Amino acid sequence: MESSPASSSSPTPVTDSSADTLGKDLQNQSLGAVDEGCKIKKKLEDFNWDHSFVKELPGDPRTDVISREVLHACYSKVSPSVEVDDPQLVAWSESVAELLDLDPKEFERPDFPLMLSGAKPLPGAMPYAQCYGGHQFGMWAGQLGDGRAITLGEVLNSKGERWELQLKGAGRTPYSRFADGLAVLRSSIREFLCSETMHCLGIPTTRALCLLTTGQDVTRDIGNPKEEPGAIVCRVSQSFIRFGSYQIHASRGKEDLDIVRKLADYAIRHHFPHIESMDQSDSLSFKTGDEDDSVVDLTSNKYAAWIVEIAERTATLVARWQGVGFTHGVLNTDNMSILGQTIDYGPFGFLDAFDPSYTPNTTDLPGRRYCFANQPDIGLWNIAQFSKTLAVAQLINQKEANYAMERYGDKFMDEYQAIMSKKLGLSKYNKEVISKLLNNMSVDKVDYTNFFRLLANVKANPNTPENELLKPLKAVLLDIGKERKEAWIKWMRSYIQEVGGSEVSDEERKARMDSVNPKYILRNYLCQSAIDAAEQGDFSEVNNLIRLMKRPYEEQPGMEKYARLPPAWAYRPGVCMLSCSS
Repeated sequence: MESSPASSSSPTPVTDSSADTLGKDLQNQSLGAVDEGCKIKKKLEDFNWDHSFVKELPGDPRTDVISREVLHACYSKVSPSVEVDDPQLVAWSESVAELLDLDPKEFERPDFPLMLSGAKPLPGAMPYAQCYGGHQFGMWAGQLGDGRAITLGEVLNSKGERWELQLKGAGRTPYSRFADGLAVLRSSIREFLCSETMHCLGIPTTRALCLLTTGQDVTRDIGNPKEEPGAIVCRVSQSFIRFGSYQIHASRGKEDLDIVRKLADYAIRHHFPHIESMDQSDSLSFKTGDEDDSVVDLTSNKYAAWIVEIAERTATLVARWQGVGFTHGVLNTDNMSILGQTIDYGPFGFLDAFDPSYTPNTTDLPGRRYCFANQPDIGLWNIAQFSKTLAVAQLINQKEANYAMERYGDKFMDEYQAIMSKKLGLSKYNKEVISKLLNNMSVDKVDYTNFFRLLANVKANPNTPENELLKPLKAVLLDIGKERKEAWIKWMRSYIQEVGGSEVSDEERKARMDSVNPKYILRNYLCQSAIDAAEQGDFSEVNNLIRLMKRPYEEQPGMEKYARLPPAWAYRPGVCMLSCSS
C-alpha cells in the first residue's frame, strides 16, 4: 500500500524566507480572502484610504452644516447625519466592488447597511462636502456645492487607482440651502440603475457600489406634499470634481484665483499625470486656424494641454450619448465632470420615438435648452465657460481657450461620424444617407433603439423586390402612409447600395452592428415599473434590470419584453419627463 505524500515526507524546515511568507499569508488573511490571482479582497475596515483632496487643498475651518457662503475653501468637513431605522441593502454592484478590491462577502455583513448609509462611521473615512458653483440653464447661479452628497474619501486599490466613495442622500451640508440633504427611493433607483447601465453600454460614467433604503420616509412636494421612502446611493468615481469646482473660486475675485490654480494642479497631479511628464519632444504644437496663422504649443503650458484634453474627453462623451439616444437633462456646468464622465443622474431619459427636441426635464420646458439635439452645442458652451474660468485665473490665454473649443468641435464630429457609421454598418461616413435617415425617423417618430437593432437584419441585395424592402423594419415603421412608405423605400435603396459596395458579408455586418446597437436600454417606463414595485417592498424588478443591463448588446432569450415599445402610460408626466427635484 502506498503511503500518502503527507506521511512519507519529512517536515519542511521553517526558514527565514518561509517564515516571512507565512507572516504575509496571515496578514493577507486578516485583510480578506485572496482570489485565484492572489489579489487581496478586503473588508470595509481595511480600505487603503488616501484623502489627498482634503490634505492638499484648502478647507472650510467650520464643521457645522448651517447653510452659508463657504469662502476660500474647496470643501467642508461634514459627517453623514441621515436618520435610519433598520436600513436595508437592496442592490449592489460586484464589478464596482472589484474596483475597490472589496470582498463581495462584505455585502452580507449585518452592519454593511449601517456603514454605507453613514449611520455607523466607516473606519478610516474623512467625510466632506465639496464646494462648487455653476451656470444653471445658462445663468450664473453662484455657490451650489454638494447639498446632499457626502464624500467619504479616496480608496487606493491594488492597481494604484484612486476611487472616491460618496453617499448621496446622507444628510445636510453647508451647501444644502433650504433642502434636507436626503434622497428618495425613486431617484436613487434611477441613479443606481443608470450608472451601471451606462458603464455596460461603454459610456464613461460615475459608478454605483450599492443602493440602500433608510427605513425612514422623506417628504417631497411635486405638486402635492408626499411621504416617500428614503434611500442612499454609494457613488464611486475617480473624482467628483466638476467645471463648477473652478468657477466658484474664479467668480470671487483675485483673493480666490490662487485656489483655481491649486485645484488645477491637484487634478493634473492625480488624474492627468501624463500632462506633467510632457516635454518639447512630444511635438504638441498646433495651428489655431486664426487669420494670423498662430500656433498653440501645448508642451509649454500644462494648463492649455489640460483644458484641451478635457474638451476632447467631453466631446467624446457627448458623441457617445448621441449614439445611444441618451439625454442627460441637466447639463449645467456644475454637472460636468473634468474626467469626461456622465455625472449626476437626475431627470435623464433615453429616446423612445426619435425626437431631436426631446427633453426629459420638465424644468427645461418650454425652451428645451438641454434637449437631445442641443447636447453637442451645450457641451461646447460649457467648455467655453470653463475656458473663461482658467483664463480669468491666468492659467491659459485666449488663443489657448479658443483652441480648446476648436478641438471640442473637431473631436465631436470625428467621434460622432465614426459612431453613426458603425451603427449603420457603413465602411465610411455618408452624410446624405445618415441625414436622410434621421429626418425620416423624426417625421415618423421611429423608435431609436429598436430601429438600429432591426436595421442589422437588412440584406445588401440590390435585387430585393420593392414589397420586401421594408420587411426587416416592419416592427418599427408603424402607421406610415403611402407617401412616407415611398420615402422609406427610397432611403432603403440608397442604404443597400452603400453597404453593398463593401466586401463585408451580411452576417459579419450584422455582428458588427449588433455590437454597437444595444438591444436593451434603460427606458424610463422600465425604471418606473421597478420603482413602483420597490416602493411596495418588492425589489425583484430592480435586480432584473441590473442583470439585464449587464449585457445590453446581447439578445438574452426570454428577456424580449424589455425591448418592447413603451406602453401608453409611459408617456404620462413623471415617467417620460421628470423635474430637477425628482
